[in-house]
Amino acid sequence: MSVDPMAYETQFFGFTPQTCMLRIYIAFQDYLFEMMLVVEGVMLKKLDVIPGCKISPSQIRKCTEKFLLFMKEHFDKLFAKMEEVLLQLVLNIPKNVLLPEDRVQEQYPYSKEEFQALQDELQQLQQQCRAEAAVEQALRAELEEQKAVKAELEKILQCFDGLENICREHGAGNFKESFALLTQSSKKLQDVLKEVEEKSKKMKQHDQL
Repeated sequence: MSVDPMAYETQFFGFTPQTCMLRIYIAFQDYLFEMMLVVEGVMLKKLDVIPGCKISPSQIRKCTEKFLLFMKEHFDKLFAKMEEVLLQLVLNIPKNVLLPEDRVQEQYPYSKEEFQALQDELQQLQQQCRAEAAVEQALRAELEEQKAVKAELEKILQCFDGLENICREHGAGNFKESFALLTQSSKKLQDVLKEVEEKSKKMKQHDQL
């Protein structure tokens, strides 16, 4: 059987010509085997009718197998010729024939160098797409983080608004001014506490002496 891949024919027919020939060969071979079994069955029936026949069924089977081998050898030779004719004249696309889906290549021919350049450009575009996708994913993550921070800030602002309302209810005036005074007082208290701690340390050192 032919070893030529016949890729263009496979593209046109949708199957490899070699596969087609193999199926035809198997179909003919199966038919030959079935025909020999039928012939053998007829011979066995005829022997039962003939009186005094000394030919046994095993002998008939041996003769059938020999005849089948003879037929198969001749069939293989004939099929090889038939396969050569079919592959060359029936299942073969001439070199000057162009399939409709490949006519665009005739209109826009390109060399191997141009094809390689297109491949390189395609690879670069794919890398850029992957990089842009990664940047987009990072931006989405940052946006989600900003949304979470915004939600926390809104909670803090609501808390400040609540404190300001409480200050107004108790006559404390502007919450921002009160908060500023509270911060200054806290700082003064921290300074006083620090001064007291330093004096306490000095007194302990004096007592130890």
